[in-house]
Amino acid sequence: MIKRIIDFSHQLLSDTVQKNDTVIDATAGNGNDTFFLSKLVGEKGHVIAFDIQKQAISTVHEMLKQHHITNTQVIHDSHENVSNYLDGVKQLSGAIFNLGYLPKGDKTIITHGESTVKAIQSMFDFLKVNGIIVLVIYHGHEGGKQEKEILLQYVKNLSQKTYNVLQYGFINQKNNPPFIIAIEKRC
Repeated sequence: MIKRIIDFSHQLLSDTVQKNDTVIDATAGNGNDTFFLSKLVGEKGHVIAFDIQKQAISTVHEMLKQHHITNTQVIHDSHENVSNYLDGVKQLSGAIFNLGYLPKGDKTIITHGESTVKAIQSMFDFLKVNGIIVLVIYHGHEGGKQEKEILLQYVKNLSQKTYNVLQYGFINQKNNPPFIIAIEKRC
């Protein structure tokens, strides 16, 4: 059975991330990926979750408290500044971005291709071999097409000797369906 976008993004991470690993949720949003990652890495693992919106930060903090999750650091900052928060991190096994806007939030506050590229580049030095960065690209909103084009251009130019880059999505759905770009570090 063909997996839906979020299910496939989680499968990619499940295949890579192990207990005790460090991972990043670059767009914490409503906390769904943060929660998923916290379970993958276990009590001794570490999740670093970013969001620029106070509403998202509050939602994630509440979710973590409700589920008694203590392995997660929630940062009120843009993912483009991820390098400021990686002191002491030896390596990352994975990261996920859900790009676009906060569901049920202000649709004028969106992610941007330039900041996402900067975040990805910052993570590469820490990403372990066979580690993965998953981008879930929602592009059916104002500014979404531009972000999509920036990201596609960037990943197409990554060295195939160093990275495997996958694009996964449904091509017969209407209204700009989301798709995945996964970047796996080869060496």
